[in-house]
Amino acid sequence: MYWRIIRNDILKSKAITLTTTMFVAAAAMLVSLAAILVVNLSGALDTLMTQAKTPHFMQMHSGELDTGRLKAFAEQNHNVDEFQVLEFLNMDGSQIRFGNRSLAKSVQDNGFSIQSEKFDYLLDLDGNVIHVSEGQLYVPISYMKDNTAKVGDKAVISGKAFTVAGFLRDSQMNSALASSKRFLISKSDFEDLKNLGSIEYLIEFRLKDLSKLGEFETAYASAGFEANGPTITYPLFKTMNALSDGMMIGVILLVSLLVVAIALMCIRFTLLAKIDDDYREIGVMKAIGLRISDIKKIYLAKYAAIAAAGCILGFALSFMFKGLLLGNIRLYMGESENASFALLFGIIGILLVFLAIIAYVNGVLRRFRNISAAEAIRFGISQEKTVGAKRINLSGNKLLNTNVFLGVKDVLARKRLYATMLAVLVISAFIMIVPQNLHNTISSENFIKYMGIGNSDIRIDIQQTDHISEKAAEIIKAMNSDSAISKHAVLTTKTFQAKTEDGSEERLKIELGDHSIFPVEYAEGRAPAAENEIALSAMNADELGKKVGEIITLVMEGKEKKLTVSGIYSDITNGGKTAKAVFTDHSANIMWYVICAELSDRSLLDSKVSEYADRFDYAKVSDIDEYMAQTYGSTISSVGKASKSAIASR
Repeated sequence: MYWRIIRNDILKSKAITLTTTMFVAAAAMLVSLAAILVVNLSGALDTLMTQAKTPHFMQMHSGELDTGRLKAFAEQNHNVDEFQVLEFLNMDGSQIRFGNRSLAKSVQDNGFSIQSEKFDYLLDLDGNVIHVSEGQLYVPISYMKDNTAKVGDKAVISGKAFTVAGFLRDSQMNSALASSKRFLISKSDFEDLKNLGSIEYLIEFRLKDLSKLGEFETAYASAGFEANGPTITYPLFKTMNALSDGMMIGVILLVSLLVVAIALMCIRFTLLAKIDDDYREIGVMKAIGLRISDIKKIYLAKYAAIAAAGCILGFALSFMFKGLLLGNIRLYMGESENASFALLFGIIGILLVFLAIIAYVNGVLRRFRNISAAEAIRFGISQEKTVGAKRINLSGNKLLNTNVFLGVKDVLARKRLYATMLAVLVISAFIMIVPQNLHNTISSENFIKYMGIGNSDIRIDIQQTDHISEKAAEIIKAMNSDSAISKHAVLTTKTFQAKTEDGSEERLKIELGDHSIFPVEYAEGRAPAAENEIALSAMNADELGKKVGEIITLVMEGKEKKLTVSGIYSDITNGGKTAKAVFTDHSANIMWYVICAELSDRSLLDSKVSEYADRFDYAKVSDIDEYMAQTYGSTISSVGKASKSAIASR
């Protein structure tokens, strides 16, 4: 009987049934996709970091290193399981060539390493630890994706020839958000190149218990070890690797919830309209003694069939599109060990959609309890619906023509029905506009200010070089005499010890200079303006437990200096743990310089970048648009895919 009722009802309203089914299918597809992507991303990330044995704590350092003291610390600290120091040979991008292509315009710190013996392994695309032979070169996977290099290419590194033997996955530096990229070569080739670049040390620890990471960080900072470079921990490695695809999944999940809401609104609209049409028949069924539960089953059967058909179709569509969205995850992280659970979670996702629809329809059908059999048979329409409409009548209307008046009267008579239609239109607009606006926002040139970097035309980084202050002075002098430069800012990064609430010390990297020339956006507060003020990155503020207006104590030349937190900002540079201040200091060594400049004529940008790059070969010179594209390109691309999926779902 139910099948006959469903079939006849569908035949009478084919267009409405098809539209509702497609909305349910879109909702089920997106929910299933989000579930499948979450399972694959988390599984692939865990697999990559397990296979590579990613360090739990890593300190990059340029300069002299007391390895013996570090080894003694590792042996004495009860939290340390394994310890090693790896050498990372920084090389100027112009010295790295693949055929007629070079990395001269790369904003990354490109360098060469040998395979680790203990942990932090570099893996091939099958997830195996790479064993490299003399003359072979393994290239970071990001340079495969942008077609810079291919297997079999002849590479020339500072005049020495190599053959590209393959591509590598690096659990530390895979992400474009990581500022460095490692190439893998043999020990003998590394020794040949060692004097042609600058050595940076990767001081790495794996702990017995990852939950003791905070305790270990404090102990390392208090010991005062070398720290001329970023400090990065295991959770941050995971975040950086997952961020691009994680944002895409987040957008898809948001859109899926909104599409589910639209599907429910569409069902509500059609169901209320159907109840209106069948109002007298419902009264008759109640009058002859049919139970409300039996009447509800007649309507539930149809929408259960629509929900089931839509969910099955959506599940099938999710498997058609998952390959496209999983491509980036598989490329950078490999296959997930949890891939077999993806199907299960996809099924759970569509079951939740199905149950939500059934529960919602059941809730709407509760109104059957309020239908009077006598009233329904006599009038054929709910008398409650006419209350709003009775307040206005045609004879009293002087403002509206007849057609408009009757339209308004119908809306007032069936407010709930038209409110549902309005909700559908609002949510549909939201789905189309918000993801696209998010994509436009993060691809905007101003978005960089939300990432801890000022919006300039040219960015020059000076690091890992001797006589760094003298070299920075050369560039500053050149900019002062360059009429094409309208303004510039010089920022120096130094390391200071900060006292925490429990009396221990935390190492704090502070960027000193005038932060008003190329300001960043602050989540709370403002930029530091006085010498007793400091701004903290969000990650540092969380770890130090500081809010705007609170005091932080720095130790400088053995003396304590109290600073007031003026603002908190988002930052992904240098491991996300940075601070900004304007005080002057001559005690701490300068770790690196960042010189930002704005041109009076932006059409000169390419020529000026080339001019400064050629003239000051010890500095990394880039235009800010290229910096954005290389650093956030994969994130922008992932969010772009999600926004297109949102539009397609409409």
